[in-house]
Amino acid sequence: MAEPVPITASLDGIMKSLRGTDRIQIGGVFGKWPDAVGENVAAHVRPVRLDQGVLTVEADDSAWATQVKFLSGTISARLAEVANVQVSRIDVRVARTR
Repeated sequence: MAEPVPITASLDGIMKSLRGTDRIQIGGVFGKWPDAVGENVAAHVRPVRLDQGVLTVEADDSAWATQVKFLSGTISARLAEVANVQVSRIDVRVARTR
């Protein structure tokens, strides 16, 4: 009989096989977002998806979306430093108003 495998290891394997991103990377980006980008940016921009190194963020205004595009290199470096997550590209979109 095979040894039991922790469920977290199983989930990591499944997530990585489906998307190439594990739960620790996702948790790092979403959990440490304000630490990586600062409270001011975090108040206007939020991460919505991390898929194979591509981070999609949503800004509440087009001016913030433009700012994030200019800061994408800095944000990627901060995410590597603060959350130990490598982001190859940041896609920015403006949130729809409801």
